[in-house]
Amino acid sequence: MNLILLSKDDFIDPGRRVRLTGRRHKHIREILKSSIGDELCVGLLGDRIGKGRVLAIDDKAVEMEISLETDPPRPVPITLVLALPRPIVLKRVLSHVTALGIKKIILIQTERVEKSYWNSPALKEESIRTQLMLGLEQAKDTIMPEVLCRTKFKPFAEDELPSLIRGTRAFLADPEAEEAAPCGNATPATLVIGTEGGFLPNEAALLKRAGCESVRFGKRILRVETAVIAAIARLAP
Repeated sequence: MNLILLSKDDFIDPGRRVRLTGRRHKHIREILKSSIGDELCVGLLGDRIGKGRVLAIDDKAVEMEISLETDPPRPVPITLVLALPRPIVLKRVLSHVTALGIKKIILIQTERVEKSYWNSPALKEESIRTQLMLGLEQAKDTIMPEVLCRTKFKPFAEDELPSLIRGTRAFLADPEAEEAAPCGNATPATLVIGTEGGFLPNEAALLKRAGCESVRFGKRILRVETAVIAAIARLAP
């Protein structure tokens, strides 16, 4: 936890003093081993980043005086469209891409996605929020990403994707593509990644018809969490 994330509900003196319990208190007390007078990196969710000076700490809570001084890091201008991976993989992907600065994630159904995945606890709002928070804490960021779910592939590809990618350069990840993905893409991008088995030919055709360019990020078949990170790192300006 490189950043202690705060919410407005934490404040006991508006804008100045917070009281933390639970996971954050435990981390400050047992991992950071902070004591009165120590300064920690804090950030207000959806707002700025600064310092929190410990005023009081015991086995129940920690109180800090807060000073917020700097803006959060700039987001990476990439929208991620991802075929829903296995639940355990989804958790890792959400925290990793959040740490990388992605602010819009769209999870989609494809023929190779097990429909049972959509019923997983990993897709519950609280579970998703937990993973996003972990990513923000890792990267010292305060702006929560938006996560959308689309359980019908064809309506998404035909009706929503064309407007979604407008004003961006849209890339469909395909290890068999002739063209290599650009490095450090200078314009906003939409990145579309399938399962480890890729998209079916008819699905890829719909994505290309919507305006996606088929590009390769290398010829190796990677695990989803590896492919997502490698592709974002290559495209990020």
